[in-house]
Amino acid sequence: MSSCGNPATEEQALMPRRLKFGKSKDCVRCRLKPGNIVIRHAVYCKECFTPIVDMKFRKALEPSVNARAGTSKRPKLKASGNICLGFSGGLGSSILLDIVHNTYFSSRPPLDDSGKPRGGINHPRNASVWPSCIVCYVETCGAFAGMQDRTDDIRSVVERYPSFDFVPLRIEDAFDGSWWTNVSGSNSTPQVCLELSKDGLITDGLHVASNVIGLTPVEAMRSYLSSLPTQTAISSALQNLARVLILHTAHSRGSSHLLFGSSLTSLSISLLSSISQGGGYAIREELQEEWAPVAASGPKPSNVLRVIRPLRDVTAKECAVYAWWNNISVIGRDKQRRAILGIAALTKNFVVGLEKDYPSTVSTIARTCEKLEPKDAPSGQCRLCKRPMQSAIQEWKGHISIRSYSDNKLSADLAHIPSPCRGNLDTSTPSQVPPLLSLTDFLCYSCHTTLTSRSSRGVKQSAPVTSSATPLPIWVADRGLHEDGPMGDGARRKISEDEMLDNVAEFLIDNQDCEE
Repeated sequence: MSSCGNPATEEQALMPRRLKFGKSKDCVRCRLKPGNIVIRHAVYCKECFTPIVDMKFRKALEPSVNARAGTSKRPKLKASGNICLGFSGGLGSSILLDIVHNTYFSSRPPLDDSGKPRGGINHPRNASVWPSCIVCYVETCGAFAGMQDRTDDIRSVVERYPSFDFVPLRIEDAFDGSWWTNVSGSNSTPQVCLELSKDGLITDGLHVASNVIGLTPVEAMRSYLSSLPTQTAISSALQNLARVLILHTAHSRGSSHLLFGSSLTSLSISLLSSISQGGGYAIREELQEEWAPVAASGPKPSNVLRVIRPLRDVTAKECAVYAWWNNISVIGRDKQRRAILGIAALTKNFVVGLEKDYPSTVSTIARTCEKLEPKDAPSGQCRLCKRPMQSAIQEWKGHISIRSYSDNKLSADLAHIPSPCRGNLDTSTPSQVPPLLSLTDFLCYSCHTTLTSRSSRGVKQSAPVTSSATPLPIWVADRGLHEDGPMGDGARRKISEDEMLDNVAEFLIDNQDCEE
């Protein structure tokens, strides 16, 4: 077989196929033992594979441990608070649990009879990066009927690591006022409700309902999910609810770092899925972010929570082999039956198939998204997903979407339509909802699209619509929204000049006093 030559004379001339590994089948790290696994056309043995994964983990995490970057090339690691791990029972989070324990908590010094470390507390060998670690798990069985509660199974896994504290959460806590009081200390946060249309979906104007619905947290959560217009919106809403629940829980417990077990494959899936749903403005926060609850007024909070994904350089194949060779039990995650046809599931099928044929392409997705950054500074924090919010969203949507056939720009396009057919077109200008009477100004583009986007297939309603309003998560009305936002009797409205003058009258100087 020849790879060069004249095809006219050599009919059997073929190009040799590229090998899946390098020129040698030996490990590229130790050069001594035969390889056991191929990662991106490189061969590794079993003994060298585990240290490489640990090195990738530490390289992604440790530069963000210290609150301030020092001048030393190898600074001493010391975090300003505790560490929180987001655990789902999947492959990545199970590996994250094991690596964090073996790296930072299993090598702690033994204790003496009094319970103190041997050699004294101030001994250098007794210094720890984080004083404690909590593991948060969000149970989603209340979202759909027929799902099994796996809290006890997750608890049994976490109890294998004695240094970790287990903090169970439920997805319906997002609509529970008692949970919000525990994590925020606020006792007077009202419930925000949005008006529904005749088909049981949220109206495009995002009107705030004046009536208050008396529902349990589970009923409120299911009412919120059933009012979403598409399968993709339901999947995205569940992810946002679980994420914000863990964020507030970690921040309330004094954590300085929050770690998620997203591998390179799952991270690439979430990046593409977020961009396709309109979340491109906050794409950097999908990789790594510094989060803190935004107050209604005052300076920027000092206790910032750093959200890190330390397995972002480890593929799903590496995670599976690491779990197999290190005897890490993986419970797995229940598939959401309603989200099978969503954008996230379609993106997962595409990326997983791409990784099998072109392994290096998946890492290119994450590296490319890491270089992206928004042009303008954020105008605030979205009330629903707690991510940075782009300014002038409605003005931008007005430029890219067709709102009415009466637009002057479309007059030329209507010329080819016969006159008798033009009468069937709605050329009237739709009534514009005043921005002060809706939640549009408080939401990012992705959340606004999640609540109002429509699908030709629609979504099957799990229960008949019995009310004209649906509740929103409890943190939407936190602080500034119910003080100057569209809430009940204190609805936002334009203040007249006479009323403004009455409010500042006591601070003004009378003209007669000036003449004297």
